[in-house]
Amino acid sequence: MAEGLVDDAPLPHGPRPGRPTVTSRSELEQRALELFAVRGFEATTVDDIAAAAGIGRRTFFRYFASKNDAVWGDFEQGLSDLRARLATAAPGQPLLDALREAVLAFNRFDPAEVPWHRDRMALILRVPALQAHSALRYAAWRDVVAEFAARRLGEPADALLPQLVGHSCLGAAMTAYEQWLAHPDADLQQLLDRALRALDGSWAGVRG
Repeated sequence: MAEGLVDDAPLPHGPRPGRPTVTSRSELEQRALELFAVRGFEATTVDDIAAAAGIGRRTFFRYFASKNDAVWGDFEQGLSDLRARLATAAPGQPLLDALREAVLAFNRFDPAEVPWHRDRMALILRVPALQAHSALRYAAWRDVVAEFAARRLGEPADALLPQLVGHSCLGAAMTAYEQWLAHPDADLQQLLDRALRALDGSWAGVRG
């Protein structure tokens, strides 16, 4: 359980007074994140989330295949948007610049959504029970980046260099997120921009 969570906090039985039953995927995601923040991920069940949202268990599964998927929200749509953005990158644009712009756009959120996204990333990075599921999502994200790099490099997507680009970009993004969680006042876009720019290797020749 993440630090600061209250294990014995009461669970809501249905929507709070004045709050309508959820009618969208994003609303259900927010209800789930609220409960994870109060009770912890492992202590919260699908039934708990459904009850808090004012829906039935079967309705929950129309939106998400599992409570793990509720943490990630509409990740598949995000991947589609990332792939589409990379597909429209100008042919003459440097590879790293195209990737940096696309990754920044992928991780750009309305200010009202930032608290939810912070809760989401804290779960993804800190809850052991999510690690196996997260690994599958990381692999799908890397594949999109590697496919783009492969087209630019004229190599198969599973070749060493495109795969290295995918892993490097993911590593830079995750490092930026870890810094963001550790320093709540930091700007996520600035951290991501700095981390991705560092992939040019400008630091490699530094001598102590």
